[in-house]
Amino acid sequence: MGFLSSLFGKKEEPKRQLDHPSKLNKGDMISLDDSFALPPQLRGQQLRVEAVNTYEYERKQQTEWVLKGHGSDTIFLSLDEDDETYLGLSIKVNRGLVEALFDLDQFSEIFEEPGKAELTTKTLSADLQDYEQWLSAHYHQVTAGSFGYFHRQDYRGQKPPQDTNGATGDAFESYQLLDDDEDKAIDVEVYEGGETDVMLTIYRPLSDIRDYWPGA
Repeated sequence: MGFLSSLFGKKEEPKRQLDHPSKLNKGDMISLDDSFALPPQLRGQQLRVEAVNTYEYERKQQTEWVLKGHGSDTIFLSLDEDDETYLGLSIKVNRGLVEALFDLDQFSEIFEEPGKAELTTKTLSADLQDYEQWLSAHYHQVTAGSFGYFHRQDYRGQKPPQDTNGATGDAFESYQLLDDDEDKAIDVEVYEGGETDVMLTIYRPLSDIRDYWPGA
């Protein structure tokens, strides 16, 4: 009987192999390196994928993974793919924090023609030291008014749907500034109606993800 059940019995499904951030799905978990090269909001954190979103541009799509750990900060993960692939790790900052970190007159130049703003970070007060490793002293603008659509859906491997009016999703314009070493960025998204998201981004090697755990 045991022979017959082993012959005709149901085989176990192989477990999903998870070894690269591009394979992350909702419910998966990762742990980050505990190196002091990482900001305190990331260092040694275990993070769960809460959502997978899509940015749609004219010539490309970019996936965004929304991560939560034990801390209060939501972490946004993307992949920066050039000659090598890097993790883009971001946190969102509100207007009050933007004002504390930057001169608002300088910051407003990001949205002006010809899109060549220069931005200097203020000296951080004692209560803002947790943001030190997210920031560089100086940034230069590299993107101005790139148009796209934001989708709260995972469209990896497929094109987001369109309706009779064209593209779906939330329309926005994006602006980006990089530091001199191009390993830190300020990303700004302006949506219809004026809602504005400001993100501090750092670029890190893939090896900063130490472990992966597939979700249920």
